[in-house]
Amino acid sequence: MHGVITIAATEIRIGLRNRWIILSSLILLAFALILVLLGSAPGGEVKTDAVTVVVASLSTLSVYLVPLIALLLAFDAIAGEIDRGTLQLVLASPVSRGAVLVGKFLGHVAVLAIAVSFGYGIAGLVAFFASGGGDAVALIGVGRLIASSIILGATFIAIGYIASASVRQTGTAAALAIAIWLFAVVLFDLALLGGLLASQDGVFARVVFPWLLVFNPADAFRLYNMSAIDAVVVGSNLGGAGSALPLSGLATMLSPVAWTAITLGLSTFILKRVRP
Repeated sequence: MHGVITIAATEIRIGLRNRWIILSSLILLAFALILVLLGSAPGGEVKTDAVTVVVASLSTLSVYLVPLIALLLAFDAIAGEIDRGTLQLVLASPVSRGAVLVGKFLGHVAVLAIAVSFGYGIAGLVAFFASGGGDAVALIGVGRLIASSIILGATFIAIGYIASASVRQTGTAAALAIAIWLFAVVLFDLALLGGLLASQDGVFARVVFPWLLVFNPADAFRLYNMSAIDAVVVGSNLGGAGSALPLSGLATMLSPVAWTAITLGLSTFILKRVRP
């Protein structure tokens, strides 16, 4: 256990010094504050508080930025060690390969949690005070968004480990990470949309589509957050689809949790077969 904590602490120090992660955190904060300003601007009759509108907007932003930040953290976790020639030294320590990966995972999740809490926490507080205080209960939505974003990020960190452990060059791992991000958050939804247009009211639209939507951890995250607020008020059409989904409410987050457990186990299996 001590070895796991030591590795996690090392990854936290490295992650916080990584300029890509610092830049991504600042970009996340900048986009969040822009959405706060847009959400608090007058725009007709919106019968809800500014914080709720901002949380709805940030949940869509998170689908794109949080997985990208997570993959930037994870893509060189193993391949980078091989490239630098330090993997053999790491594995020579009296810590199992599984414990090494768990330590890296905990450290990377901690770095991601700092970035998300910093960006969304400030944005939520700005929206709260910009709207004149309002109902403090609305801040619960910000906390829910931060927690679910960390879970989503943890999922893509674990997925990134598979790419990192499967290759021996950092550049190849980075290319795989970008490909994973592009497929999971862009191409997958485009494919679902194409299937809906082709199927209309067929079997795909009624049976297959709801399962595929929940199957994707990014979509499951978005559905959870949008179902937790008044989706009709904020102008989203996701709320109406909630009743047709195989999972609803908090159960929707079982998808990213399951993805995290499975991919972390798979990446551990791959790492055990890697020769430094």
